[in-house]
Amino acid sequence: MSVNALSRLWLSGFLIAPLLTAAEPVRWFRGNTHTHSLWSDGNDFPEMIVGWYQEHGYDFIALSDHNVLATTEKWMPLDQILKRQKTLGRSAYDKYLAKHGIPWVETREVDGKRQVRLKRIEEYRPLFESPGAFLVLQAEEITNSSNGKPVHINAVNVPGTTPIPAVPPGLTVQEIINETMRRALALEKQTGQPILVHLNHPNFQWGVTADDLARAVEERFFEVYNGHPSINHLGEAGRPGDEAIWDLCNAIRLKELKSAPLFGLATDDSHQYHGGSNTPGRGWVMVKAPALTGNHLVEAMRRGDFYASSGVILQDVSYDPPSRTLHVSVRNEKGLSYRIHWIGTRAACDLTAPHRADTGIGVVFGEETGPEASFVLPADLLYARAVITSSRPHPNPSFEGQFEQAWTQPVGWK
Repeated sequence: MSVNALSRLWLSGFLIAPLLTAAEPVRWFRGNTHTHSLWSDGNDFPEMIVGWYQEHGYDFIALSDHNVLATTEKWMPLDQILKRQKTLGRSAYDKYLAKHGIPWVETREVDGKRQVRLKRIEEYRPLFESPGAFLVLQAEEITNSSNGKPVHINAVNVPGTTPIPAVPPGLTVQEIINETMRRALALEKQTGQPILVHLNHPNFQWGVTADDLARAVEERFFEVYNGHPSINHLGEAGRPGDEAIWDLCNAIRLKELKSAPLFGLATDDSHQYHGGSNTPGRGWVMVKAPALTGNHLVEAMRRGDFYASSGVILQDVSYDPPSRTLHVSVRNEKGLSYRIHWIGTRAACDLTAPHRADTGIGVVFGEETGPEASFVLPADLLYARAVITSSRPHPNPSFEGQFEQAWTQPVGWK
């Protein structure tokens, strides 16, 4: 399938779900779409990780291990499991055994070494899932590289038992994104099950530039916040941070390419569950959907009915097209204050010098304090979005000086 064909699918509505009718009740669901376990490079068992998210108030979780689905028979040497745990105290295996016990925990001896069987997703799902209360989504991190640059893409709500394969070597970053999208869309069309595909941590080893991501227009989602401390969230001199990448991409898409903008997610990308620097609970999405199913969640996110958070919870976010008014209200917590920044890009922005401060890209058009505010988009804006920052420092920061935040999706672009 060509890039133009993929674009036509987006524009024809194949990948854009119909808007909810007024009669359909909706609620907010909290979830994380990027997490790792012993199935790839995490250091805990899937059941322990899923249990952590359920116990901490999440409604859904996706374990997205690298280029694998938890659908096959997998035994792991106990000594390898223990080596991944870098802190003192009870081992991951001891905690697992204490929580789930025998006969759930299965071991065997091979060549004098003990191995532990990793449970398949179909086995551990029933321990946690309950209609309308908690959901485990099947996912994978499709892990590629281009000339040594990492290009990692998550596929969430994946049907079947076979992972979406990594692409052949020798492709550019943009080609990798497009080919991954093509494969996901082909599987979606074959099965009828919508798949959320999002580009992960663009600044990890500086793998994906804003121009790369902007021009891969079939990709509609990326991580505006990722909780891994090594993904260069804030950027550096001459290299934009994740939020700046977001605005650069959307300026190019909307002004030059006449394409729909990117939507932003927040995720954990957690690998460590026994202490360490890469732990869970740092970032998540809040999705406004009529039901807690994989299909409903994906369709809601494709509509833009979600926001990203690293700690701030919104009562609601809404946009009124006739008045071009974006409204945000925060679930106010006693003793905290909130700053709401209105950020947008002018239609007259300068795409030729995207790193200059006066380009008109990602401009702060206003700042308000308090838990509720509205912003009327000027007629010359391509889009606007809100960033809400709490006065509370993040309890588990991924970078120095981090405060809890929330990010709404761009509006006013249709």
